[in-house]
Amino acid sequence: MASLNDIRSTFLNYFEKQGHQIVPSSPLVPRNDPTLMFVNSGMVQFKNRFTGVEKGDYDRATTAQKCVRAGGKHNDLDNVGYTARHHTFFEMLGNFSFGDYFKSEAIPFAYELITREFGIDKNRIYTTVYHTDDEAFEIWKKVGVPEDRIIRIATSDNFWQMGPTGPCGPCTEIFYDHGPEVWGGPPGSPEEDGDRFIEIWNVVFMQNEQFEDGSMKALDMQSIDTGMGLERIGALLQGKHDNYDTDLMRSLIEASAQATSVDPDGPGKMHHRVIADHLRSTSFLIADGVMPSNDGRGYVLRRIMRRAMRHAHLLGAQDPLMHRLVPALVRQMGTAYPELSRGQAMIEETLLSEETRFKQTLDRGLKLLDEELSGLGDDAALPGETAFKLYDTFGFPLDLTQDALREKGRSVDIEGFDAAMAEQKARARAAWSGSGDAADTAVWYDIAETHGATDFLGYDTEQAEGQVLALVKDGALVTSLAEGEKGWIVLNQTPFYGESGGQVGDTGWLRRLEDEHEIATVEDTQKMGGGKVFAHLVKVNKGTFAKGDALALEVDHGRRSSIRANHSATHLLHEALREALGDHVAQRGSLNAPDRLRFDFSHGKALSASEIKNVERDVNAYIRQNTPVSTRLMTPDDARAIGAQALFGEKYGDEVRVVSMGAKPGSGKGADGATYSLELCGGTHVRQTGDIGAFVCLGDSASSAGVRRIEALTGQLALDHLAQQGQTLAAVAAEMKAPASEVPARVRTLLEERRKLESEVASLRRELAMSGGGQGAGPEAEEIGGVKFLAQVLTGVTGKDLPPLIDEHKSRLGSGAVLLIADAGGKAAVAAGVTDDLKGTLSAVDLVKAAVPELGGKGGGGRPDMAQGGGASVANAEAAIAAARAVIAG
Repeated sequence: MASLNDIRSTFLNYFEKQGHQIVPSSPLVPRNDPTLMFVNSGMVQFKNRFTGVEKGDYDRATTAQKCVRAGGKHNDLDNVGYTARHHTFFEMLGNFSFGDYFKSEAIPFAYELITREFGIDKNRIYTTVYHTDDEAFEIWKKVGVPEDRIIRIATSDNFWQMGPTGPCGPCTEIFYDHGPEVWGGPPGSPEEDGDRFIEIWNVVFMQNEQFEDGSMKALDMQSIDTGMGLERIGALLQGKHDNYDTDLMRSLIEASAQATSVDPDGPGKMHHRVIADHLRSTSFLIADGVMPSNDGRGYVLRRIMRRAMRHAHLLGAQDPLMHRLVPALVRQMGTAYPELSRGQAMIEETLLSEETRFKQTLDRGLKLLDEELSGLGDDAALPGETAFKLYDTFGFPLDLTQDALREKGRSVDIEGFDAAMAEQKARARAAWSGSGDAADTAVWYDIAETHGATDFLGYDTEQAEGQVLALVKDGALVTSLAEGEKGWIVLNQTPFYGESGGQVGDTGWLRRLEDEHEIATVEDTQKMGGGKVFAHLVKVNKGTFAKGDALALEVDHGRRSSIRANHSATHLLHEALREALGDHVAQRGSLNAPDRLRFDFSHGKALSASEIKNVERDVNAYIRQNTPVSTRLMTPDDARAIGAQALFGEKYGDEVRVVSMGAKPGSGKGADGATYSLELCGGTHVRQTGDIGAFVCLGDSASSAGVRRIEALTGQLALDHLAQQGQTLAAVAAEMKAPASEVPARVRTLLEERRKLESEVASLRRELAMSGGGQGAGPEAEEIGGVKFLAQVLTGVTGKDLPPLIDEHKSRLGSGAVLLIADAGGKAAVAAGVTDDLKGTLSAVDLVKAAVPELGGKGGGGRPDMAQGGGASVANAEAAIAAARAVIAG
């Protein structure tokens, strides 16, 4: 019996032999179709190839595409576990032609693969064609399908459209007849909903373009898009009539049965089926970067997880179950989808964390549900207020409550639930209005309430597509932004990071898919509406951007790379400071910009040169270690319990991203408890520490009382800084005619020689001044009211030379007062002195304050025996001396 893994390989290998490129599955989060919550078909990743927006280096492709249908219009969640062929996760096998081959090759490919490669009985094959597609009808006849088994279908079931306008074309479907023992009729018959005739493959002939007026014309590039569900074809080839009986699904069901000790085919059969299906969808979504949350894709993931966890509870599982089943899934699918193996640890931890939290409320919620039901009539619906309480208080999504009631034959009062939800929103809005939070204006609250949270894709990609949900200009909603205008654009999903946690917002470009020349520059990205809404500040360079537009989004890669490197280096720096200075070090602010990083931390004194050197050395050591930077989702309490550092000023919700990097020496990479840096952080980071490149500390300074600040560079800027320092050192060495290694010693020698020369010059200036400036004997003192007074105007001395000259004159006078005025670089420097015996009756301060105004200055001060001041010029020196005489004369 061929396994599902064998069937997948056979399909891909067959088309590879037919000249097709095997293309890996795209992630489940669509980056090129903003209208979809999750990828739900094989053609999604090729949408832009089919429309001609993108070109590629191959015209034929084949894939095994991961798909999820659990949200929006493609929602199979309610049926999973109750039917044979509904799944939240499934694999779609497909072959595609982008203007290469068409019907005459696509149909023979399909028939040969089914009948020859897979060995399906050709006598059990039925096909359908669109009722006007005579060409496809004739090709099916030619390959060997009898006319009576080629059915013309006139409905839209056999006519595919990408949307109201755009590419479209007829389909042909392939059915397998399970025989008369199974009830049902062929497609197009009244009994077509039975299980006798099962569709196994659909081929779309993308041949026309639909216009708004209803007209069509042939596409220049006619293409092929096919889809075959692996689970369906696998059930057929394995002789099963139920997808859950295939080898892959059966292995997961048996893993669930073993973990719960409950018979896989007994009364708990349906619960095992739900767990097996939901294990696949939750694991693959987490592997592709989706994390449980209360909005958007994360909310759908949480709904799936909690539905599976409730069914595990119904099987009697007392401890968290889902994470224990992940190894079984990885064994089955990890080879075909290596992202499962790479993300296994994170998948297990996320499932364990979510189930642990949910189990704490599940019992209470189910008890409340039973209490409410006991007081209702047999056929009465559960009141909407109760369903809302389960949602609001216990985290029960509405569909989980509906699922629980379905087993009891009951329903929910949906109108009452919606009314209770509306009341809560009104209360929330009133509370917000009184919060005084000026950062959230009413317009952003309205956007958040209407459209919900923006899905952030930027952890995994820097390019995507998004749909314009709202535009804001000058604080008000507008319908469009025209060429030359500036405003804010809100999208349903974005790879642009909104400024938070010290990391600056992304910049980049937006362009309309309909016209790649219509471009807007993203100048900044901010989080609005309580952090839920990512708002892109744009300037429209060309064209007009309007609500509903589908846009291609591209982050400035070089700038984001530099920001990422700085942010990751900040984490390493934080831990290096803690190890160097002590556990009292805590982050007190940061900036992660493209050109530098800044880190503020608690510490009472400046860092020494050796401390800075050691910190810089440690950061670079962990950069060179080049270990993976991993991210996990945890509750804030659990994160702190394992030692994760919280970032200053950051607000945390029910879940946080825990970023870890570096392995302590001797611990082994990735060993539990051996991680070097472990922090709560929602920012973007490098994938390996080596991506930081290099780290250079620019210095340490005071930020505020008890807080120090380090600024640093990483990557190329760090290398450029080091290169510039090297060039400067080389230039100095050349000037000194000495090796670079000897420059510090030579500089110290020169500085010492300079200090000696400065001392000698100052001494000579004083001697010259004392000798009268070279004019013979020094100045003579005069006597005023019995007080000796010596006044002198000097040149060639500085203000700092005056105090020692004052002391020397006082010593020579024995008793008296001295006033010296120096021409100091065009300005006047003044100093006065009074001998100790006169300090009681005469103050040097008074002498300076009298002289300074005459020189164009103000104030002056000092001690009674020594005072100094300054003025604008020595031009009025004689007047200044006269003013001092007047003070002495009294």
